Amino acid sequence: MQLQQAAQRFKQRGIGLAAISYDSQAILKDFAERKHITYPLLADPQLDIIRAYHVLNPQISLPGTVKGIAHPGFFFVDPSGKVKEKFFETSYTERYTANNVVSRLFPELTEEVPRKIEAPHIGLTLRQSDQTAYPGSRMRVMVDVDLAANLHVYAPGVKGYIPIDLKLEPAAEFKLDEIAYPKSKILYLQAIKEKVPVFSGKFRISQDLTVAANRPFVQSVGQGKTITVKGEVKYQACDEKVCFIPVTTPVSWEIHVAPLDMERSPAALQHR
Repeated sequence: MQLQQAAQRFKQRGIGLAAISYDSQAILKDFAERKHITYPLLADPQLDIIRAYHVLNPQISLPGTVKGIAHPGFFFVDPSGKVKEKFFETSYTERYTANNVVSRLFPELTEEVPRKIEAPHIGLTLRQSDQTAYPGSRMRVMVDVDLAANLHVYAPGVKGYIPIDLKLEPAAEFKLDEIAYPKSKILYLQAIKEKVPVFSGKFRISQDLTVAANRPFVQSVGQGKTITVKGEVKYQACDEKVCFIPVTTPVSWEIHVAPLDMERSPAALQHR
């Protein structure tokens, strides 16, 4: 369903969509009709395509299927058939959201409503790949930073200075991945004859998080619940002559977690 909702955004970049599943043609046809899926659903009950792309998970099998199913994920394939990017999880219960993939491939298409945060010396805008997620969804939260032309902040790894740092609070409702910073540039400080890594202009800091998929959490979702991701951005803005007082600014994102779709195809079509 999330892929269907993001289909138009892929189309904006001339990208077609197709999904491959171990399910039979009859099951996929029923699913497409019930959920109004408009992109192709390809049946691979013998796992030939899944094996060819090396994403077979032999640890999990369902009744009536060949041993194993596919790891959940996405391939981004160019017109020549070359795989340019892939986004996969090892756990069957966890998977990238389609909007997360869009935000990685085309950052400018991150369409969720941005929220500006007041902060001294710099502009901070909070974004997220998805407003609504499901248990097991791997989504992305982002901080867009906008610095005036004469300002910079220090990048992680700098020695002797205070780098910009996004730190999110851990919680039982989700698990956090590593923070992704952009590539820094080297600034030469003429006064002290020193080179340091910095960020300037506009840049984005991102972090993936995966909504919990354990049984107690899934049961707690009920008809839906909202979880809050809290954290802070620490930084020290500097110009060519002076560094301002270090700042810590709180940040947060709200995510509506919807219940898993447990509806199945008619019994006559189900795997046996």
